[in-house]
Amino acid sequence: MVELIDLVLLGMLAITALRVIFLKDLFAVVMLFGLYSFLSALIFVNLDAVDVAFTEAAVGAGISTVLMLGTLALTGRKEKANNHTALLPLLVVIITGAALIYGTLDMPPFGHPDNPAHQHVAPRYIEESPKEIGLPNMVTSVLASYRAFDTLGETAVVFAAAIGVLSLLGMPKPGGVAIDSGLKSHLVLRVVAKLVIPMTILFALYVQFHGDYGPGGGFQAGVIAAAAVILYALVFGLPLATHVVRPNFLKVLAAFGVLIYAGTGVTSFFLGGNFLDYNVLASDPVVGQHIGIIVIEFGIGITVFAAMLGIFYGFAAQAERTNIQ
Repeated sequence: MVELIDLVLLGMLAITALRVIFLKDLFAVVMLFGLYSFLSALIFVNLDAVDVAFTEAAVGAGISTVLMLGTLALTGRKEKANNHTALLPLLVVIITGAALIYGTLDMPPFGHPDNPAHQHVAPRYIEESPKEIGLPNMVTSVLASYRAFDTLGETAVVFAAAIGVLSLLGMPKPGGVAIDSGLKSHLVLRVVAKLVIPMTILFALYVQFHGDYGPGGGFQAGVIAAAAVILYALVFGLPLATHVVRPNFLKVLAAFGVLIYAGTGVTSFFLGGNFLDYNVLASDPVVGQHIGIIVIEFGIGITVFAAMLGIFYGFAAQAERTNIQ
């Protein structure tokens, strides 16, 4: 039954991807990309990768869709006519695809029990994680402790992406021309938003601090919290949103989250342990692991929230300047 569900979802993914290729309406393309991410999240859920599904749904079907819609507001809805032949791009895609398929021939069979990951890596985490980390959610143990260096790099990449986008687009300036979202006159949307936004923020806090025991963590919580503020900006207008969460504050917040993460590693280093070795943060190594994971997840959540919301502000600022011109 699980295989049948996977095949159906994969078929729907293929149909969605093919439809995206031939569509000329970019708004419809963005909507189909959101649907593609949602279908991917369903596949991850069916594979019991709930944490990955959570991230895919929040980032792929949520924030990414909003940002692509913001891009369409600056570039236009229709794809420009292409007068060049499509044979060369098609040839490049075929050659690249063939090279990728050839590269997978040496890989071990998918899901085979004798694969190295199933013989060494997975048993190590399954057997030792409850004793060394003590968290029910093994995914959090792996991401936040065993491979904390990698996760620090991912957080730094999110921070660097925000810097790059804001360097190109800038931030909204005080006293700028307010763009009417078109939703202020919809009383039902305003009432529903006032009910949904506080619950969304509360859910983000739950995801942030419950990631040790269930699906969630700083990445998902930061995106959800940013989505709440973005919804506020879409319904009530950008000036009110920038008054609630100021753009300059986001710049400080994004850097502060990375410093919290890296600072935790430096603290463990000066306490006699290795960098990001949480065992030395308390007399009991397991308690030290809990403290370290909570702190670095908090730093991740802050950085992701500031980066996602800052990128949205950047698109909004560009739309303001376009409106002025």
